[in-house]
Amino acid sequence: MINRKITLAAIAILTWTGFAPAGAAEKTVKVFILAGQSNMVGHGKLEMGRNPAWTKGAKGIPREIKGGIGCLRSLATDPETAKTYGKFVGPDGRWVTRDDVFMYATADNRKEPSKLSALSNGHWFGPELGFGWVVGDYEKDPVLIIKASWGGKDLAVDFRPPSSGGTDLGGSTRKPGAYYKKMMDLVKEGLANYQKDFPELKGYKAEIAGFGWHQGWNDGCSDAATAEYEKNMANFIRDVRKDLGVPNLPFVIANTGQNGPGTTGKFATLCEAQLAIGDPKKHPEFKGTVISIDTRPFKAPDERSPSGFGYHWNHSAESHYKVGDAMGEAMVKLLKKEGK
Repeated sequence: MINRKITLAAIAILTWTGFAPAGAAEKTVKVFILAGQSNMVGHGKLEMGRNPAWTKGAKGIPREIKGGIGCLRSLATDPETAKTYGKFVGPDGRWVTRDDVFMYATADNRKEPSKLSALSNGHWFGPELGFGWVVGDYEKDPVLIIKASWGGKDLAVDFRPPSSGGTDLGGSTRKPGAYYKKMMDLVKEGLANYQKDFPELKGYKAEIAGFGWHQGWNDGCSDAATAEYEKNMANFIRDVRKDLGVPNLPFVIANTGQNGPGTTGKFATLCEAQLAIGDPKKHPEFKGTVISIDTRPFKAPDERSPSGFGYHWNHSAESHYKVGDAMGEAMVKLLKKEGK
């Protein structure tokens, strides 16, 4: 069985404060880190969806309406989809809040400690909702999700892992690895503050249990970034495990499939590079500890989506939920392999 508890070295790095009182029965909170760019930040619509009466160029007809096509509210209340999505809404019509899953997240430098619900991310939601529901149902211990995500960030420069070395891809305007450092600082901050932010977790010891990654779009803006993505992703996993002091930390990668099954060009190359990381034939060192998910089938048809922008999953609640749900199921699969 793999020991995923934080090592003494990692405690020193993270200034971790989660020890239970001496002589007390140890209580544990399982910590999962979710990271990436804007699709991890989340752009799934909650209340507002596409107006079926709206057409391009129409005057006096709003493009979006409350409960319109593709938002989570419509999915949760439509009898055809409520079996899957109705769990997010209570009998009183309010979004359900989980008492056993906690969120510490940042989006555009806003720190948002909360209990997990559809509202954890504001008027949009991301993969944390589906992921947190699955993992929360599986774990007997409470769950803390630390989400470190920022829009428009690539792996080649912004999240560049230390072992990939320097690069000139960012020119003089971006510092390589700046958001890798911000991510690790946020994890450190979340681990230092969780007992203060969530009094229910006072006396609970934190155990880093898994890592989820959903990113890739910005690396598709550069041939050079696309070409080195697989190398950088492998280095990213190794460096995160080393810096957190968890040698075989379970890792789930949801590829950048928002263009759907017809994805071509650099984005198709990126999708395949991300899938390759989870292929034990190509990366045997990650066998049994990394799963890659092909998200291209999760693109909802435009007619079922709030928008047709071609990015941010067209703001589809369905797509954002499916990404998070699949990440959660993959994480549980890895945890079961460990006997956890």
